[in-house]
Amino acid sequence: MQIEGRLSYLTIALYAFGGIFVIGVPVLMMLWTDGFAWEPAQPEYEQMIMGVYMTLGVFLILAARDPLAHRSLIWFTVWSSIVHGGIMLVQAIVDDTERMNLIGDVPALFIVAAVLGLLMPRRQATLAEAAAGRT
Repeated sequence: MQIEGRLSYLTIALYAFGGIFVIGVPVLMMLWTDGFAWEPAQPEYEQMIMGVYMTLGVFLILAARDPLAHRSLIWFTVWSSIVHGGIMLVQAIVDDTERMNLIGDVPALFIVAAVLGLLMPRRQATLAEAAAGRT
């Protein structure tokens, strides 16, 4: 896929995930507690997670305007989602009361990482296409 196509899809994904982080995370944590909250109920943890993800969502929306200028934020989102999802995956496997997270927030984080990671142009491809005058 050429860089223009990738950037188009990346822009859409950044707006979508940004919106989901700003609006969807708090809603899912309140409505689908089995899949997006941890037991026993921990309101301090939940408020912290909502605050962090809502802030990240705002910055993903801002990054959608010029994804290449916000590479580090996008790669931070990819890698932090992998790390966060991986830790939660292990915790959900070890702790029976958290198994529903295996169909909730764990795959959601891996989906975010996979989509953004696959759509984010690699530096070499970006520079090569820019040199060829195709950006």
